[in-house]
Amino acid sequence: MIGVQLQQTRLPENLKVWEAIDLYASFYAAPRDWREPLEEWGLADKRNVRFGKLSGGQQQRLFIALALVGNPRVAFLDELTTGLDPQARRTTWELIKRVRAGGVTVVLVSHFMDEVEELCDRVAVLNRGEVVAIDSPAELVGGEHQMRFTLMSGDMIDLARLPGVIGVSREGDRVVVTGRGDFATAVTAHLARHQVLVSDLRIDKRTLEDAFTALPGRSFG
Repeated sequence: MIGVQLQQTRLPENLKVWEAIDLYASFYAAPRDWREPLEEWGLADKRNVRFGKLSGGQQQRLFIALALVGNPRVAFLDELTTGLDPQARRTTWELIKRVRAGGVTVVLVSHFMDEVEELCDRVAVLNRGEVVAIDSPAELVGGEHQMRFTLMSGDMIDLARLPGVIGVSREGDRVVVTGRGDFATAVTAHLARHQVLVSDLRIDKRTLEDAFTALPGRSFG
Protein backbone atom coordinates (compact mmCIF):
# COMPACT_ATOMS: atom_id res chain seq x y z
CA MET A 1 0.00 0.00 0.00
CA ILE A 2 1.32 3.44 -0.95
CA GLY A 3 0.29 6.87 0.34
CA VAL A 4 0.97 10.02 -1.65
CA GLN A 5 1.00 13.71 -0.69
CA LEU A 6 1.45 15.91 -3.76
CA GLN A 7 3.13 19.31 -3.89
CA GLN A 8 0.02 21.08 -5.22
CA THR A 9 -2.67 19.22 -3.27
CA ARG A 10 -5.85 21.22 -2.83
CA LEU A 11 -9.27 20.44 -1.41
CA PRO A 12 -12.62 22.23 -1.81
CA GLU A 13 -12.59 25.29 0.44
CA ASN A 14 -15.87 24.34 2.15
CA LEU A 15 -14.97 20.70 2.79
CA LYS A 16 -14.70 20.02 6.51
CA VAL A 17 -11.64 18.30 7.91
CA TRP A 18 -13.53 15.19 9.02
CA GLU A 19 -15.30 14.98 5.66
CA ALA A 20 -11.99 15.06 3.81
CA ILE A 21 -10.36 12.28 5.80
CA ASP A 22 -13.54 10.19 5.85
CA LEU A 23 -13.68 10.49 2.05
CA TYR A 24 -10.03 9.43 1.63
CA ALA A 25 -10.51 6.50 4.03
CA SER A 26 -13.30 5.22 1.78
CA PHE A 27 -10.78 4.77 -1.06
CA TYR A 28 -9.02 1.89 0.73
CA ALA A 29 -10.04 -1.68 1.49
CA ALA A 30 -8.67 -1.68 5.06
CA PRO A 31 -8.15 1.94 6.18
CA ARG A 32 -7.48 3.16 9.67
CA ASP A 33 -10.28 4.68 11.69
CA TRP A 34 -10.18 8.24 10.33
CA ARG A 35 -10.45 9.64 13.86
CA GLU A 36 -7.00 8.24 14.75
CA PRO A 37 -4.87 10.32 12.34
CA LEU A 38 -6.83 13.44 13.28
CA GLU A 39 -5.89 12.82 16.90
CA GLU A 40 -2.26 12.00 16.05
CA TRP A 41 -1.70 15.14 13.99
CA GLY A 42 -3.42 17.51 16.39
CA LEU A 43 -6.46 18.09 14.21
CA ALA A 44 -9.18 16.58 16.40
CA ASP A 45 -10.34 20.01 17.54
CA LYS A 46 -10.41 21.15 13.89
CA ARG A 47 -12.62 18.31 12.64
CA ASN A 48 -15.54 20.62 11.84
CA VAL A 49 -13.39 23.44 10.42
CA ARG A 50 -13.59 23.97 6.67
CA PHE A 51 -10.39 23.44 4.67
CA GLY A 52 -10.23 27.06 3.54
CA LYS A 53 -10.11 28.22 7.18
CA LEU A 54 -7.06 26.12 8.11
CA SER A 55 -3.60 27.67 8.45
CA GLY A 56 -0.82 26.51 6.12
CA GLY A 57 0.67 24.29 8.81
CA GLN A 58 -2.72 22.74 9.61
CA GLN A 59 -3.34 22.04 5.93
CA GLN A 60 0.02 20.26 5.69
CA ARG A 61 -0.84 18.13 8.72
CA LEU A 62 -4.14 17.25 7.11
CA PHE A 63 -2.36 16.24 3.89
CA ILE A 64 -0.09 13.90 5.87
CA ALA A 65 -3.13 12.39 7.58
CA LEU A 66 -4.81 11.87 4.20
CA ALA A 67 -1.69 10.15 2.84
CA LEU A 68 -1.55 7.80 5.84
CA VAL A 69 -5.19 6.96 6.51
CA GLY A 70 -4.95 3.95 4.17
CA ASN A 71 -2.24 2.27 6.32
CA PRO A 72 0.51 2.55 3.66
CA ARG A 73 3.90 0.87 3.95
CA VAL A 74 5.44 3.60 1.78
CA ALA A 75 4.50 7.31 1.78
CA PHE A 76 5.60 9.78 -0.90
CA LEU A 77 5.73 13.36 0.39
CA ASP A 78 6.40 16.00 -2.27
CA GLU A 79 7.79 19.44 -1.32
CA LEU A 80 6.00 19.21 1.98
CA THR A 81 7.22 22.47 3.54
CA THR A 82 7.20 24.81 0.54
CA GLY A 83 5.66 28.15 1.56
CA LEU A 84 5.66 27.45 5.30
CA ASP A 85 7.20 29.76 7.88
CA PRO A 86 10.23 28.46 9.88
CA GLN A 87 8.16 27.35 12.87
CA ALA A 88 5.65 25.48 10.70
CA ARG A 89 8.53 23.82 8.82
CA ARG A 90 10.07 22.55 12.07
CA THR A 91 6.70 21.26 13.26
CA THR A 92 6.21 19.42 9.97
CA TRP A 93 9.67 17.88 10.27
CA GLU A 94 8.70 16.43 13.63
CA LEU A 95 5.56 14.96 12.07
CA ILE A 96 7.61 13.27 9.37
CA LYS A 97 9.93 11.82 12.02
CA ARG A 98 6.89 10.39 13.78
CA VAL A 99 5.73 8.78 10.53
CA ARG A 100 9.12 7.13 10.09
CA ALA A 101 9.21 6.00 13.71
CA GLY A 102 5.87 4.29 13.09
CA GLY A 103 7.48 1.97 10.53
CA VAL A 104 6.45 3.77 7.34
CA THR A 105 9.08 4.20 4.64
CA VAL A 106 9.03 7.87 3.63
CA VAL A 107 10.18 9.01 0.20
CA LEU A 108 10.66 12.77 0.52
CA VAL A 109 11.01 15.07 -2.48
CA SER A 110 12.55 18.41 -1.51
CA HIS A 111 14.71 21.27 -2.78
CA PHE A 112 15.63 22.28 0.79
CA MET A 113 19.01 20.77 1.59
CA ASP A 114 18.69 21.43 5.33
CA GLU A 115 15.43 19.49 5.28
CA VAL A 116 17.00 16.57 3.43
CA GLU A 117 19.97 16.52 5.81
CA GLU A 118 17.64 16.54 8.83
CA LEU A 119 15.17 13.88 7.71
CA CYS A 120 16.76 11.48 5.23
CA ASP A 121 18.84 8.33 5.74
CA ARG A 122 19.68 8.09 2.05
CA VAL A 123 19.71 10.77 -0.63
CA ALA A 124 19.40 10.59 -4.41
CA VAL A 125 20.31 13.76 -6.31
CA LEU A 126 18.51 14.22 -9.63
CA ASN A 127 19.72 16.39 -12.46
CA ARG A 128 17.46 16.69 -15.50
CA GLY A 129 15.80 13.38 -14.68
CA GLU A 130 19.02 11.43 -14.05
CA VAL A 131 20.45 10.30 -10.73
CA VAL A 132 23.88 11.93 -10.44
CA ALA A 133 24.63 10.87 -6.85
CA ILE A 134 23.14 8.55 -4.26
CA ASP A 135 24.40 7.92 -0.74
CA SER A 136 23.80 8.82 2.89
CA PRO A 137 23.86 12.56 3.71
CA ALA A 138 27.07 12.10 5.71
CA GLU A 139 28.85 10.40 2.80
CA LEU A 140 27.66 12.99 0.28
CA VAL A 141 28.81 15.81 2.53
CA GLY A 142 32.10 14.13 3.35
CA GLY A 143 34.10 14.66 6.50
CA GLU A 144 35.66 17.97 5.50
CA HIS A 145 35.53 21.04 7.75
CA GLN A 146 37.05 24.49 7.50
CA MET A 147 38.75 26.35 10.33
CA ARG A 148 39.01 30.12 9.84
CA PHE A 149 40.93 32.64 11.90
CA THR A 150 42.81 35.95 11.75
CA LEU A 151 46.50 36.08 12.60
CA MET A 152 47.28 38.64 15.29
CA SER A 153 50.94 37.84 15.92
CA GLY A 154 53.43 35.23 14.81
CA ASP A 155 53.06 33.20 11.65
CA MET A 156 51.80 29.83 10.47
CA ILE A 157 54.31 27.03 11.08
CA ASP A 158 53.87 23.94 8.89
CA LEU A 159 50.10 23.75 9.37
CA ALA A 160 49.77 21.73 6.17
CA ARG A 161 51.76 18.88 7.74
CA LEU A 162 49.48 18.41 10.72
CA PRO A 163 47.32 15.25 11.00
CA GLY A 164 43.99 15.64 9.22
CA VAL A 165 44.88 18.90 7.44
CA ILE A 166 44.30 18.68 3.68
CA GLY A 167 44.67 22.32 2.69
CA VAL A 168 45.77 25.75 3.93
CA SER A 169 45.07 29.08 2.24
CA ARG A 170 45.83 32.64 3.29
CA GLU A 171 44.67 36.06 2.17
CA GLY A 172 46.34 38.81 4.17
CA ASP A 173 45.88 37.94 7.83
CA ARG A 174 42.89 35.67 7.16
CA VAL A 175 43.69 31.96 7.18
CA VAL A 176 41.50 29.04 6.12
CA VAL A 177 42.52 25.50 7.10
CA THR A 178 40.58 22.61 5.55
CA GLY A 179 40.73 19.21 7.17
CA ARG A 180 39.07 16.00 8.33
CA GLY A 181 38.52 14.38 11.70
CA ASP A 182 39.95 16.13 14.75
CA PHE A 183 42.30 18.35 12.76
CA ALA A 184 41.10 21.49 14.58
CA THR A 185 42.54 20.22 17.88
CA ALA A 186 45.89 19.60 16.22
CA VAL A 187 45.87 23.08 14.65
CA THR A 188 45.00 24.96 17.86
CA ALA A 189 47.57 22.99 19.87
CA HIS A 190 50.20 23.70 17.21
CA LEU A 191 49.46 27.42 17.23
CA ALA A 192 49.65 27.50 21.02
CA ARG A 193 53.00 25.70 21.06
CA HIS A 194 54.43 28.25 18.65
CA GLN A 195 52.79 31.17 20.53
CA VAL A 196 50.80 32.28 17.50
CA LEU A 197 47.89 34.51 18.56
CA VAL A 198 44.68 34.42 16.51
CA SER A 199 41.21 35.97 16.67
CA ASP A 200 37.79 35.43 15.05
CA LEU A 201 38.32 31.67 15.07
CA ARG A 202 35.45 29.54 13.84
CA ILE A 203 34.91 26.09 12.38
CA ASP A 204 32.50 25.69 9.48
CA LYS A 205 31.06 22.28 8.72
CA ARG A 206 30.52 21.45 5.06
CA THR A 207 26.80 21.14 4.35
CA LEU A 208 24.74 19.06 1.96
CA GLU A 209 24.11 22.23 -0.03
CA ASP A 210 27.87 22.64 -0.47
CA ALA A 211 28.10 19.05 -1.68
CA PHE A 212 25.16 19.52 -4.05
CA THR A 213 26.58 22.62 -5.73
CA ALA A 214 29.96 20.88 -6.14
CA LEU A 215 28.60 17.80 -7.92
CA PRO A 216 30.13 17.36 -11.38
CA GLY A 217 27.66 17.75 -14.21
CA ARG A 218 25.04 19.41 -12.02
CA SER A 219 23.20 22.30 -13.63
CA PHE A 220 20.24 24.49 -12.87
CA GLY A 221 16.94 24.06 -14.64
